[in-house]
Amino acid sequence: MAKFNSSNIRNICLVGHGGDGKTSLAEAMLFLAKATDRLGKTSEGNTVCDFDPEEKKRGISVSSSLAHIEWNGTKINILDTPGYFDFVGEVKEALRVAETAILVVDAKSGLKVGTELAWDYAHGIARAFFVNKTDDENANFQNVLEGLREKFGSSVCPVFVPFNEGSADIGYYNLLNDKAYKFDKSGKPVETELPAQYKDKMDSYMKELDESLAETSEELMEKFFAEEPFTHEEKSEALKKGLLDGSISPVFAGSATNLSGISTLLDSIVASFSSPLDRKEQAVVDAEGKTSKITATEDGPVRLFVFKTLADQFGKKSYFKVMNGCLKKDMVLTNLTTGQQEKFARLATAIGSKEIAVDEFAYGDIGVTVKLVNTNINDTLASDASAQVKYAPISFPTPYYGMAIVPKAKGDEDKISSGISRLLEEDYTLKFVNNAETRQMVIYGIGDTQLDVVSSKLKTRFGTSVELTLPKVPYRETIKKRVQVEGKHKKQSGGHGQYGHVKIEFSHGESEGLEFTESVVGGAVPKNFFPAVEKGLLESMQKGILAGYPVINIRANLFDGSYHEVDSSEMSFKIAANLAFKEGMKQGGAVLLEPIGELKVTIPDSLMGDIIGDLNKRRGRIMGTEQADRKGYTVVLAEVPQAEMLSYAIQLRAMTQGRGSYTYEFVRYEEAPADVAQKVIAEAKKEQAEE
Repeated sequence: MAKFNSSNIRNICLVGHGGDGKTSLAEAMLFLAKATDRLGKTSEGNTVCDFDPEEKKRGISVSSSLAHIEWNGTKINILDTPGYFDFVGEVKEALRVAETAILVVDAKSGLKVGTELAWDYAHGIARAFFVNKTDDENANFQNVLEGLREKFGSSVCPVFVPFNEGSADIGYYNLLNDKAYKFDKSGKPVETELPAQYKDKMDSYMKELDESLAETSEELMEKFFAEEPFTHEEKSEALKKGLLDGSISPVFAGSATNLSGISTLLDSIVASFSSPLDRKEQAVVDAEGKTSKITATEDGPVRLFVFKTLADQFGKKSYFKVMNGCLKKDMVLTNLTTGQQEKFARLATAIGSKEIAVDEFAYGDIGVTVKLVNTNINDTLASDASAQVKYAPISFPTPYYGMAIVPKAKGDEDKISSGISRLLEEDYTLKFVNNAETRQMVIYGIGDTQLDVVSSKLKTRFGTSVELTLPKVPYRETIKKRVQVEGKHKKQSGGHGQYGHVKIEFSHGESEGLEFTESVVGGAVPKNFFPAVEKGLLESMQKGILAGYPVINIRANLFDGSYHEVDSSEMSFKIAANLAFKEGMKQGGAVLLEPIGELKVTIPDSLMGDIIGDLNKRRGRIMGTEQADRKGYTVVLAEVPQAEMLSYAIQLRAMTQGRGSYTYEFVRYEEAPADVAQKVIAEAKKEQAEE
């Protein structure tokens, strides 16, 4: 494979709504550049970028993938990403190392939620559009363009546009060079004449483009107002400048399945899209967590950033971007997070699952290596370990949607835990909790599809079958009244007997645990048995009398009792304390407590009424609203019982078409309503009976 300098590298990320054709576009690019010898289809499960068994089975992308091509002497690294909301972590990984995001949009259905979210995720890098499927009989490029400009502003401007849409005689007009083209079956552009009836439309598009290009320099602005035409060179240079500073988001059109417009897009990527040299300023984080900027150098010390890993039973692949210097085979770098020294014995560039060994990577290039000892996503590795320059990490969303993992075969718990730990290495939007209290293994993610994929991977990669069920809610129990009770344990069975007798006043405590005091007078209970009484109460609090949940907020004062000089022991007083505790719970008005959390849900302003109505149905208390960082959005603050939040991630997505997001944090326990408590207690007793 040829060596590429940093100026001849382009890192592009394909993003957008699911089903709009990102993987098909990547496939068309690979085929035209002769990186593959056939044009794969997602429906047939034979595309280069969707190589994971889950992707082939489902016909969708569930993971970001890397593929590269060579076009006009330039290496283009293509990062293909999933369009389904559950896999947002994969999108953020890929965008972190790209210089340009290409938002793929369906020419028929136009702007969708996934497009809006992708635009937000790509903030800070160049953004362009590819309107796909323009050969569809219901395609309407004009409507799509208007929708994009209305949503994202006048920075969105046409560059390569179709005419005769939806017909076999479809053509395209390049507004940069004022020429019309048609494409043959091999994807080769053939120059043609623009039909006269489309001239006015092209003039209108040209005006939109020139207006946007004029914003990039004073010279072009003067020519625009003087109504002087821009030269082709001026247009190309202005497009490059506008992409770099974010003032222009060009729109290209074509059809990935018919190879129309793909070569034009690739030509523009080479000519006008940013290279790593155009974006040398990098965000770094110091030991105190403060963010600053540094400037990369091509020939300085080697530093790289790991943005993705793939883990299976055979090991782990690490995907990285060279952030400084030139990485060469057999180099030893230090992981600035773990301190581990890592040898890069093998370097490779990828075309999907296929890897091509190379000897070095220039600054800005993206590659893959294997067998790193202790390196994970977001790690910085460097030849100058003393510099302690860590690149800003990828910000992953917190997973709140949890499901309990139930093994189908007994004894598979260890295999499940081992498999999950490997999957956690490659997906930072997953969280795993082995809850000793509820005796459940719970996996948390972004949504149900993601967790279904996890379930499938456990079977295919690690050989263990599981079922997913709703997790149990960690309820608590306490008392409301102040009561005085006694507990007496007396047992005689020949020889030394057992005797312990306590009188304890129980009441509701302020602190979550046990507040134990003693006010015994006259030595009714010797001091050396006080710790045994306290220990007996603590052990008793592990399981309440209503539904077997832990007991909290208990104040207990040992005020009297009795003992036997021979038969009393620590064990006897522990048992007596347990008897007193049970009686205290019975007389003290035991109640079930449910966990309450603070919910912050960010939603479009237009949906506020629906969301508040839904939260009221979930027994939520609305605490107020505040302005969101995103224009047109509001944050609703509420306190909601955890039991009502188990499937909220799925239902919020449905209510907001994927636009809503939320955070949820536990704040306290509150007494559960009578109907809720009755249901929980009945279910607990049923489970206890079955055990």
